[in-house]
Amino acid sequence: MDSIDQLLAQLKAEYEPGKPTPQQPKPDVIPPFIPSLPKSQSIIDNILAEVKADVEAQAAAEELRRQQELEQKRIRQEKIKAQQLEVLQKQAQEWLEKLDPFSPEGLWFERFAEGYPSKLAAAIEYLQNN
Repeated sequence: MDSIDQLLAQLKAEYEPGKPTPQQPKPDVIPPFIPSLPKSQSIIDNILAEVKADVEAQAAAEELRRQQELEQKRIRQEKIKAQQLEVLQKQAQEWLEKLDPFSPEGLWFERFAEGYPSKLAAAIEYLQNN
């Protein structure tokens, strides 16, 4: 509160006209606090603008942090999916090696795999859904 009082006193000192002499009364002179109103208003506006800028900067920093967290989460999920796919590919490769192509399951799988780019891709799809 002291700084506000100091600021007001400083503004009053800046805008206070010289003391009128008794021989020259000036009844139409505006009191000193009115001319200081635009200056104090602009100071308040500046303070409000600074506060608003700080709040906006904090909001932008929070949004950036949130975006970075989402990106890190997405990267972690992609790594997990890649690891799962690698395990599934191994399982599918082992399953294909054990599959007898002339058994009923092997013959069925040959027909099933026709719609896939490779037998491994078909085996992965088959193992994911079973």
